[in-house]
Amino acid sequence: MALSDPGGILASPHTIINRDDDKQAIEAIIDIADQQQVGQIIAGIPLSVDGTVGVQAEKVKDFVESLSCRTQIPIEFRDERLTTLKAKRIMLISRSRKNRRKSRDDAVAAAVILQSYLEERL
Repeated sequence: MALSDPGGILASPHTIINRDDDKQAIEAIIDIADQQQVGQIIAGIPLSVDGTVGVQAEKVKDFVESLSCRTQIPIEFRDERLTTLKAKRIMLISRSRKNRRKSRDDAVAAAVILQSYLEERL
């Protein structure tokens, strides 16, 4: 999960929410969104290389539908293709490869998705 600054200029990694249990993950997202006074949720959707909605993207859509039933915060999808690769490149710049952890890559990938959204709004 990533959050932006109050002005909507800069995205930063915030935390990792494990999705072992969808209900628990939804509660965690809502709790953080309420605490941080989030006005918009951007959900990464893993489209296929050709841009179509595959099996994993359908699972994400189902999860987001469940989330949207529990909150009034607007939710928008963003294509997340290649964001993990971008995140890994960012992580390589900021620290040595042996100290990098996959979970941190995921938080940085979330920030990449959010930053892309923020930049398109400018």
